[in-house]
Amino acid sequence: MRHSAGMWRHPFLTVALLAYIGWGGWNWFTNRAFHPPDGVLAAGDPTQSDVLGGEKIQLGHWTLTVRANYRITARILARERYHFDTLSDLVPEDLALGWGPMSDNRILRSLDIYQADRFYFWRASAHPSIQRDSIIAHSARTTEPIDRPSARAAAAGPSGDAVGRARGRIARRRRLDQDLADTQ
Repeated sequence: MRHSAGMWRHPFLTVALLAYIGWGGWNWFTNRAFHPPDGVLAAGDPTQSDVLGGEKIQLGHWTLTVRANYRITARILARERYHFDTLSDLVPEDLALGWGPMSDNRILRSLDIYQADRFYFWRASAHPSIQRDSIIAHSARTTEPIDRPSARAAAAGPSGDAVGRARGRIARRRRLDQDLADTQ
């Protein structure tokens, strides 16, 4: 009688299955929920200052023209990774950030926050504990080029991470090998 070892006799299938399990475990670990204490975790508003005659930076197929400098201390509310869209070679991950009341668990419990297609969305429960205008004024989606160490460090923790600090530049981006309109 033959033993039915099936897949385990094929090393490629074994390696593929183990790699898939490892990848799933890593994604679960890096996206696990984090539970900081209640209260405002990032009190200050972001700051931004315009740059006149901004520097041009060549980054792969992209030309970036610096338009402003910014500083922010915020809580990561959501993150979305992109692998196949037009911007993914420059910006593989977007972050939804919150500061002031949008960094407080008591407020965030009444909101559903998610990202898709390079946009950040929120939906309030029937009785939100914050006004619509305050949500808009204290949260935003942000991107940074892949080679920026501050982006990799800020994005390393799970969504809901206590506080991340970043400073950077806002730039107009233009892809050289495609006929695309400028984006920011």
